Amino acid sequence: MTIPSFTLLEQSMSVPSREWQLTARPVGEPKPTDFRLLRAEVADPGPGQILVRNTWLSVDPYMRGRMDDVPSYIPPFQLNEPMTGGAVGVVVAAGPGSPVPVGATVSHFEAWREYALLDGARVQVLDTSRVPAQAYLGVLGITGLTAYVGLTEIAPVKEGDVVFISGAAGAVGSVAGQIAKKLGAAKVIGSAGGPQKVKRLKDDYGFDAGIDYRAGELVAQLKREAPEGIDVYFDNVGGDHLDAALATMNTFGRIALCGAIAVYNETELPPGPSNLPLAIGKSLNLRGFTIGHHMKTAPEYIGKAAGWLADGSLHADETVVDGIEQALDAFFGVMSGANTGKMLVRLPES
Repeated sequence: MTIPSFTLLEQSMSVPSREWQLTARPVGEPKPTDFRLLRAEVADPGPGQILVRNTWLSVDPYMRGRMDDVPSYIPPFQLNEPMTGGAVGVVVAAGPGSPVPVGATVSHFEAWREYALLDGARVQVLDTSRVPAQAYLGVLGITGLTAYVGLTEIAPVKEGDVVFISGAAGAVGSVAGQIAKKLGAAKVIGSAGGPQKVKRLKDDYGFDAGIDYRAGELVAQLKREAPEGIDVYFDNVGGDHLDAALATMNTFGRIALCGAIAVYNETELPPGPSNLPLAIGKSLNLRGFTIGHHMKTAPEYIGKAAGWLADGSLHADETVVDGIEQALDAFFGVMSGANTGKMLVRLPES
């Protein structure tokens, strides 16, 4: 990768950049007018600082919650300030005493912009000798770790289990299905939108069966594919998918509550599942989680996943859009299910 000449820091400089800001709290579904793309000047790195040219940005469903000014497990976006999120990039300049050299590839949380000025001690230097940098935003990053923690710690998969995963063609769901098989699941069923995605669940990710939620009758579809019932449900969607899972769960079943994209744009949360009392009679364990409480598991997971990627037994897809100006459309796409696998924004070198 070519490093721009200004990285030698022979003279003072500032770098022109572009960044996305949230300008209004969305009401219901976000609109383009709730955001703006601005030009900015990024200053020289000071002592211990680094300047990073972002090469890949992550857009994720959880970001919708950060657009609301409500208490949550992660602070909301501030109005008229650069938005944040996962990113990887190349260090193009380093201040005195920086622990990270020019040319290193790093991951950090200052996405939604082309350049980021960062504390060198607060980034992760990445090994890209065996995997591409963007893998650390997906299958080797929070995405893959979420799938692994959900099925090993939150709703542990046991040998012979029947596992159901919603949002199965997405970044977390597609990895979760493959991990469930590695953990000994006898059958893995995924839900996705449209026949092409359902086909990919089986052909590309090794699911045993898939259901098309757009075809309706989720309970009937799920019971047809799992006449023996399901033991583990990994929930990325909530809403009618959680209803269907509760209706189909076996006694002592486990449910990992990871996401609820079905209600992220609701102005008022709908009532909970009407059949939630089934959890009592079936002695179900429903447990929500956020990955920030489980980062200690990251080294274990990355060690395993890197091996799985190397031997070809773990398949990870990416949906890529190019250019900072397309980042907002990429976010809208992930919210509408336009992606297969991880949605990423690639920033080409100018």
